[in-house]
Amino acid sequence: MILRDVSRETRERLDLYATLIEKWNPRINLVSRASLPHLQARHFEDSAQLHALAPTPVAHWADLGSGGGFPGLVIAILAHETGSPARVTLVESDARKSAFLRTVIRETGIAATVRTERIEKMDPLAADVLSARALADLSALLGYAARHLAPGGTALFPKGATWRQELTEAQSKWHFTSRVDKSRTDPEAVILRVTGVSRA
Repeated sequence: MILRDVSRETRERLDLYATLIEKWNPRINLVSRASLPHLQARHFEDSAQLHALAPTPVAHWADLGSGGGFPGLVIAILAHETGSPARVTLVESDARKSAFLRTVIRETGIAATVRTERIEKMDPLAADVLSARALADLSALLGYAARHLAPGGTALFPKGATWRQELTEAQSKWHFTSRVDKSRTDPEAVILRVTGVSRA
């Protein structure tokens, strides 16, 4: 359990975040109702493992399609304790979800920026680390990575049981280097660590 060893202050921020999810979820569906009782393992631990896999230190981490804040808000909460990443950008096109993200940032006192924009229309973010969870298939994600990753940057994409098929399809459209790490929270899932993205 990655979050077992965090400071008391980080634990308090995560608890406050969980409380805000439970308060807002009936109105804007941040997470599935079935997963609400399992926030810690299903969402918090699942997000925290990306922080553990990222290179350090990270200057700028961008999370695409942040939704309820996974993994972006968890990354920003951990960054408050560890100092890395130095800057976190959360990209979410839905205005109501963006309002939720800003509320969590304000009430937990963490540092992060929310951009309520379309990923494909934004100016390039030049992120050192890029993440996206449950947003799109790998081929589409690599298109976002080509646009928003800084040269030499790393993309971290959690993927479920169909990851091998997505990887094969993406390899026909893109040049990239990938490393597969097993998920610590789901035996069928992996995290794809991707670098060197360019069109095939």
